[in-house]
Amino acid sequence: MGCIGYGYHAVWEITEACNFSCRHCHATSGKPGPDELTTREACQFIRQVRDAGPFQMLVFTGGEPLVRPDIDDLLSCSKDLGLINVIATNGSLIDRKRALELKRLGVKGIAVSFDSTDREIHNYIRRNPRAFDLALRAIEACKAAGMVVQFNYTAMTENLATLKDVVRLCHDVHADIMLCYQLVPMGRGSNIADWCLSPEQNRTLMNTIRRLQRDSITIVEPVAGPQYWPHLLKRDHLNPKSTARPSLLHGCASGWGLVYVKPNGDVWPCPFVPVRGGNVRERSLGDIWRHGDIFVKLRDRNQLKGTCGDCPNRYICGGCRGKAYAATGDPLAEDPTCYIHHTEKPKYLPWNRESIVTVHG
Repeated sequence: MGCIGYGYHAVWEITEACNFSCRHCHATSGKPGPDELTTREACQFIRQVRDAGPFQMLVFTGGEPLVRPDIDDLLSCSKDLGLINVIATNGSLIDRKRALELKRLGVKGIAVSFDSTDREIHNYIRRNPRAFDLALRAIEACKAAGMVVQFNYTAMTENLATLKDVVRLCHDVHADIMLCYQLVPMGRGSNIADWCLSPEQNRTLMNTIRRLQRDSITIVEPVAGPQYWPHLLKRDHLNPKSTARPSLLHGCASGWGLVYVKPNGDVWPCPFVPVRGGNVRERSLGDIWRHGDIFVKLRDRNQLKGTCGDCPNRYICGGCRGKAYAATGDPLAEDPTCYIHHTEKPKYLPWNRESIVTVHG
């Protein structure tokens, strides 16, 4: 287990277009990008995902993936190539009829953004007065259609108090998974960097998840908080060196178990690590995944710096590479919100779009 769950994940941001303007969006979604993959290029890319080797699932995200006009064609293409389709969505465009259509297009799982059981808080974060009700409608419709249902919750100071209620709701509706993200100040989210959690709030979050998981049938998975895994080992008095088998626990998934593809084909190791390893218009995804400089570096935990590089937990945790980048501009730097080593709330660098297109290595 680790950040973003078990196994290898190929996540594709199919468009920058979105019908919401959420305060914490790392992608600054709004209008479609000028150089997004065409339908033909997109189907060629999906074939690259299948041929790359480790990926059996393709996650369609955005933006809001369901506003892309050819989304049904892309889902059909992925299904025909034998991939499992998952959609990460704000839920606003899914009713019962649409859920059944998506199921026929090979969508096995749906991940709905859900930031609070308090309607006003959720709608405030999402900047849409109907966001809460539409998200619940989508969850109900997809559950009825027989999909795996996942909640995507982003923890920040603005909504942290409602975490336990979100986990309870997940349990009550029999959601299969809840990804508990932490706010990483990228994109539009850089405007609310003061909502990011401190190291002590990170510790509290880990304790809360552990406690709530005892009574919940929903699997609660921390994202951008890989300290959870050494946290659990310490609870059970296990030695991280004797349990550091990558097949069991790998902590941060950036470059290790996750590949993130932007609308224009740029390949990043994580949505929060805007370092370009290559572009699928120029190189195959498999080649970038195996040989891209940033991917090779991130897989070698001995290249980590600062407290993360010296930490005995680096093979099962590795620190959040996204937070390291947001604070220093270096994805190999130490995680500034690790409560094992830090107490002060970090200061993050100003986000700018130019940093996204810089090629490292």
